[in-house]
Amino acid sequence: MDDSARCPCLSGEPYGSCCGRYHRGTGNPAPTAEALMRSRYAAFAVGDAGYLLATWSPSSRPDRLDLDDDVRWQRLDVLRTEAGGPFDDTGVVEFVAHYRTAGGRGRLHEVSRFEKLGKRWYYVDGRTA
Repeated sequence: MDDSARCPCLSGEPYGSCCGRYHRGTGNPAPTAEALMRSRYAAFAVGDAGYLLATWSPSSRPDRLDLDDDVRWQRLDVLRTEAGGPFDDTGVVEFVAHYRTAGGRGRLHEVSRFEKLGKRWYYVDGRTA
């Protein structure tokens, strides 16, 4: 994805100075659970399975992740967050991710749990709502 394009997480920032810097590993890691969740959504949107695996908690990370090339992620709506700030060790983010496939439109409504290990946030798991 072009660094000057609008970031898929819909922060309003260009991809290169928003989630792109996390995907490339430049600078500090995502400072909050919500920032990590947004960067993970953007990774789905740009097809970066390596970043998704790297930001998945070692306690729940799958051995591999195959992304569906037919899914086009369209929009992210963050509904709420619980904790997950710079001084927390755990956090929850509820979101709706909208997508499109050849079969039509869909949405994923998930409540995701995150944990901070050292100075990095990781995705633990999520339940669909």
